Amino acid sequence: MPEIDSLLSTLLWTCAGIVGFAYVGYPVVVWLMSRLFGRDPRPPAVESADLPAVSLLIAAHNEEADIETRIQNALALHYPKGKLEVVIASDGSTDGTNDIVRRYADRGVRLVEFAVNRGKAAALSAAVPQLHGKVVVLSDANSHMDADAVRRLATWFADPAVGVVCGKLILTDPATGRNVDGVYWKYETFLKRCESRLGALLGCNGAIYAVRRSLFPTVEDATIIDDFVIPLEVRRRSRCRVQYDAQAVAWEQTAPGLGAEFRRRVRLGAGGFQSISRLWRLLSPAHGWVSFTFLCHKILRWICPFCLVAMLAANLLLLGVPGYETVLAAQAGFYAVALVGAMTPSRPRALRLLKLATMFTTMNLALLVGFVRWAIGAQGGTWRRTPRAPVPWDARPRADVGAT
Repeated sequence: MPEIDSLLSTLLWTCAGIVGFAYVGYPVVVWLMSRLFGRDPRPPAVESADLPAVSLLIAAHNEEADIETRIQNALALHYPKGKLEVVIASDGSTDGTNDIVRRYADRGVRLVEFAVNRGKAAALSAAVPQLHGKVVVLSDANSHMDADAVRRLATWFADPAVGVVCGKLILTDPATGRNVDGVYWKYETFLKRCESRLGALLGCNGAIYAVRRSLFPTVEDATIIDDFVIPLEVRRRSRCRVQYDAQAVAWEQTAPGLGAEFRRRVRLGAGGFQSISRLWRLLSPAHGWVSFTFLCHKILRWICPFCLVAMLAANLLLLGVPGYETVLAAQAGFYAVALVGAMTPSRPRALRLLKLATMFTTMNLALLVGFVRWAIGAQGGTWRRTPRAPVPWDARPRADVGAT
């Protein structure tokens, strides 16, 4: 039936075009647009006496293995004396987290304790009204910041148009402490730079971002990915600028295994689909470049798993039509490479190319699982700690190991 074959062919190639644009075409387009229409603002020059009071808010849940080194890292930050408060929001911790935090009360560290684990977004929303700083810097218990990171973030707020500032997160190997930013992380950092130039940055790194406290939104307790929803809610409500600063650096260990990383991506996928229902108004052209980046970087990316499934299904139904056996073989070959990549060691370096197919496939599978969990209401906003080996706060990688 030629009509059905034509529809199936259109479906297959349309889906292929969406996937190709989402991962390859969009980076090219957003880079070009950022060069033609964007700008690269510099942080204002601000004297120490003029820096705003800052509240460093660290969300924690059962973090007794990491919280002490995190506090030590926070207390070593270079910021004017008396202008930085350190607050730990303990969300239903049942281990020794709260007792450890209390030991630092005489050094100005404040514990905001919640008896029930309601989730990170709920803890942040409840803690922020209790803060004293004009700027809230948000971070995690398993992250560590460069000594000048908070100062870098705070400097931007001398510009009244800036409402949110996102720092740079560098991933490290738990065994060696070396910078292990992979191709995908560098790819996402590149997109952040381009989108920031357009004034259309989407979300932040939860390990290091700052919000003007007067603009901090109230978000629903069940929010899954707060570091995406909070900055964009601030942007939607106030039309402020969300700025990226690659010189404000935090460090965080990668997940200890493929299983933990996959579960993290499933959670992010569920949170992505949840956020569409809350942030869809940003798709209006009235929001300028944000509507473009939200559609192309996020919405199209999130529908790619369905496109991949549709491509495979359409291809199977088109068997017998000349040329489509080759297309099916190409799809099968790609997924075979992804499977081989999953079983291949990271060294030698040449074999890492196989892992690009693995990363792409597992990321889209995680998005698909995340959609199912969101659709059936199985993914809540509460969190489960990812176990990591504790490291001293100053044992982060040096600049000479590739942290750029």
